[in-house]
Amino acid sequence: MRFKSKTVNNYCIYAVSGTNTVSFGIDYEKADTKGLLGFSVKRTYPDGQEHYMPGFKVFEANKGKVIPPAFVSTETDPVQSFVWDDFTLKPETEYTYTFIPVKGTPEKLLQQSPIRIKIKTEPTFSNQEHDIFFNRGVASSQAYAREFGNISPDLLVGKKQQDAFKWLTRDLETALITFIRQAKKGETLLGCFYEFNYAGVLDEFKKAIDNGVKVTLIIDAKNNEHPVKDKKTGKSHMAESSPRVQTLAALKLAKIPKANYILREANKNLIQHNKFIVYLKGAKKIPTAVWTGSTNVTESGIFGQTNVGHWVRNPALAVQYKAYWDLLSKDPGAKDNDTPADRKKGNKDYISQLMKIQKDVAGTIPAGVTPIFSPRDSLAMLTKYFSLIDTAKNVSNITLAFGITAELKDLLLKHSGNSPTTFMMLEKPDAANSRSKAAFVPLTVKNNVYQAFGSFLRDPLYNWVKESNTKIMQITGFVNYIHSKFLIQDPLGPDPVVVTGSANFSPPSTIGNDENMIIIRGDIRAADIYFTEFNRIFNHYYFRSVVTELRNKKIKDSAKSYFLDDTDSWMTAYKPGSLRNKRVRMYTTMAKAVLLP
Repeated sequence: MRFKSKTVNNYCIYAVSGTNTVSFGIDYEKADTKGLLGFSVKRTYPDGQEHYMPGFKVFEANKGKVIPPAFVSTETDPVQSFVWDDFTLKPETEYTYTFIPVKGTPEKLLQQSPIRIKIKTEPTFSNQEHDIFFNRGVASSQAYAREFGNISPDLLVGKKQQDAFKWLTRDLETALITFIRQAKKGETLLGCFYEFNYAGVLDEFKKAIDNGVKVTLIIDAKNNEHPVKDKKTGKSHMAESSPRVQTLAALKLAKIPKANYILREANKNLIQHNKFIVYLKGAKKIPTAVWTGSTNVTESGIFGQTNVGHWVRNPALAVQYKAYWDLLSKDPGAKDNDTPADRKKGNKDYISQLMKIQKDVAGTIPAGVTPIFSPRDSLAMLTKYFSLIDTAKNVSNITLAFGITAELKDLLLKHSGNSPTTFMMLEKPDAANSRSKAAFVPLTVKNNVYQAFGSFLRDPLYNWVKESNTKIMQITGFVNYIHSKFLIQDPLGPDPVVVTGSANFSPPSTIGNDENMIIIRGDIRAADIYFTEFNRIFNHYYFRSVVTELRNKKIKDSAKSYFLDDTDSWMTAYKPGSLRNKRVRMYTTMAKAVLLP
């Protein structure tokens, strides 16, 4: 939801909320900001309790008053920013925030007239078309380090272990289990999964089967065993078929009967990368709802990497997903024993059938929800995704687990400082590929592109503690940080577009793998949730990315950067055309903000 405050001394606060998140922008351009040292921020709860919000940075004069890893208070050490976020909220709750401009000196702050704004978060579960569930996916964080000591949840015991898993998954695991449990005796669940071995979810499917629910699961069971050479010994050994071996073992352990799953074995060199469920209601098996998103049914998917689960209550969409499931249930595509001609024909027939059960959105994207299934007969859909970023009126956000494709980079390299702003959340830094002969050209702020990548603080900073990450804690797989796959075009405009699902915005995920995406146009609530969660992830890693790059370049950290400015000089970063100025304007120009009484 989108909100604004009353104007006080030419300050106006704008806010956009998700389920557990809220992002603020402060319109300050007509205010008297001379001598402004920042904002003290208070949060008031529905029962009237209030407190000053914590922060990380302190005035250097106050550094001896805080013993790491304690937080600081914005009452004494204000926020020096016109954009601010709070990612610690409860769903479906009203809060009042008070932003208090402060002047004076670090030793004697002078509070100015406060500006209050009331906001409300979205419910975790609603009766609306879309419910969206992000795990935290930030085990490399100050919060996890402070609370659980960088210890893997598997090594914790009792309530501490339960709390760690709950903290990491937030509501993602609960939502997936709730989706499964909605099916009653005589109803149907049709699932389709890539990695599928987390016992907590497999056990729920087994309970559903035992309760009379008709469950059929398509699983990736490609026989892709292959030789691998050991780098140390030079000897070769056979790598087991993955994820086939783990999945079959997990199904056996969960005692799920063979009659309840189908092996997807065709096209063994490609991936059955889907993660979706279709709910068919009643004895008449009426397609009613879809679970989709980026979350593999693994411990790393649910608790480790950044992931999203998306519940869509849309019968028309469910009909199309069932048609896709029906096609996949026949294990279409090239088989191992096919002749080259038969393999080519098998794949062509499969893609031809698949293209018939979905709309062509190469032109204008229709309002509502549109499914996109892969493999496709061309890269036109990938080009369409990238055109959303290229043609944004204001801003776009995208997560890229496997890097920036050449097509997207070529588009963005043509952008200048006056082009739409693009925020990218990457798994790892965009860097030169030693296997490529092409010259590496980075995207920079000159292209109006801002990037953060998965990283953690290997060494403690002032008032920060040393962090670990999901790989070290052994709660991750091939991808350590950013596994979600979504983009948003003009998220705070009147007609936002969200693309989300299983595909990695790459050629293989478009014309090779089994994948599913949905395009949501015009749903402000869905866009707000995705936007604030993107902010959470991006903000979390942006600082770590900067620290990592400086240290990789052996540039010594500036101690000054860990402290607040003693004067109003921090505002120079908000000059017109700067990233920070553009971020403020995203909020102050957003559509449909309301003033709550």
